[in-house]
Amino acid sequence: MKIKPIHKKINIITLGCSKNIYDSENIMGQLVHNGYQVSHNNDDGDIVIINTCGFIHDAKQESIDTILAAINDKQAGRIEKVYVTGCLSERYKEELPKEIPEVDQYFGTHDMVNLLKKFNVDYKHELIGERQLTTPRHYAYLKISEGCDRSCAFCAIPLIRGKHISRSIESLVHEAEKLAAKGVKELILIAQDLTFYGLDLYGKRRLNDLLKALVKVEGIEWIRLHYAFPTGFPEEVIETIAQEDKICNYMDIPLQHINNDILKSMRRGHTRAKTEDLLQKLRQKIPDLAIRTTLIVGYPGETEEKFQELKEWVAQTKFDRLGVFAYSHEENTYAEKLKDNVPEEIKNKRVEEIMALQSQISYDKNQNKIGKVYKCLIDRKEGDYFVGRTAHDSPEVDNEVWIDARKFALDIGKFISLKITKAEEFDLYGEPIH
Repeated sequence: MKIKPIHKKINIITLGCSKNIYDSENIMGQLVHNGYQVSHNNDDGDIVIINTCGFIHDAKQESIDTILAAINDKQAGRIEKVYVTGCLSERYKEELPKEIPEVDQYFGTHDMVNLLKKFNVDYKHELIGERQLTTPRHYAYLKISEGCDRSCAFCAIPLIRGKHISRSIESLVHEAEKLAAKGVKELILIAQDLTFYGLDLYGKRRLNDLLKALVKVEGIEWIRLHYAFPTGFPEEVIETIAQEDKICNYMDIPLQHINNDILKSMRRGHTRAKTEDLLQKLRQKIPDLAIRTTLIVGYPGETEEKFQELKEWVAQTKFDRLGVFAYSHEENTYAEKLKDNVPEEIKNKRVEEIMALQSQISYDKNQNKIGKVYKCLIDRKEGDYFVGRTAHDSPEVDNEVWIDARKFALDIGKFISLKITKAEEFDLYGEPIH
């Protein structure tokens, strides 16, 4: 009689963005289907796999701190092995083994096959869509492409993730169907650049065709778009969002700045005029659209005058959601050649000014929602409250709706109609409408 080997428990720690979450879920799916016990972001494991972020300074530091903490656990006998994968180990593949040799092995962003071989697992393509979800079971990320062909001056992603590679429409629909069969109701489309989708594979942009295919998947009720690059935006997508009820009136467009000199230096490929023209078209054709953006302040050459232009534009444009980062020099990027001439205290002050402004904008917009009814998806129960989201809000980063669990019994993962009764800067409160 053949005795099956006893597998060690594996804990996968994921750092960074939703694209890393997606990658970790695929690794977990492969391991689980080969008999391993796998946990995510907890202390239960004989072996630790750390999926790192290497994008900006703070993220890199968090990754290094997590690696060092795992090594301490290994040296104390609490775990047996530490493997490191993801963006940090891809970006610093030469340096990390020398600086932190206690890690058992490093793997890059395209090394899943080799990582799995450490566990005597052969990567199975047929397991696409069978990944182990780390999100609540009613929503999931769907990565439609890998890498990026843009040459933004400040960004290291192309160095880490490589050139843009689109997945086929057929494979994405197949994965969406598998997710829907598991109970997923919301798909969050992610990529470094959604709007570039299809250009490498089909010779033209085909995000619109992908959306039209995904809305036909039974069981999926919401489709959300993240990270839509503004340059070369496929305008037929605007019409499709306006027409298709399943596609949320929500778009994440990282704009980064509005001053023409800064945009040119950033190598963004768009101007203030083109940016404002795109925003105008979006809001005209989808009046209920929630637009999320990210900005960078303190970029080399950002004078006080240029910052004030950005600040006035934010006040005038009134984004529904906004995040802002202080610029940091990144190795081997084009902007590293420029003089980092804005002091850190000025950068941080500018971050605070923009976020204070956005806080007031968000508060005013949320006040206008009081008394209105929204379709809401219930994500979780927290203390005495159920917590959900409207179609205008993405998980983790946007507004949440809080419902008193002492008054109302709700089902997690279900949609309800909700009347907003109270609003703060980044939170809404509501009651179900029966």
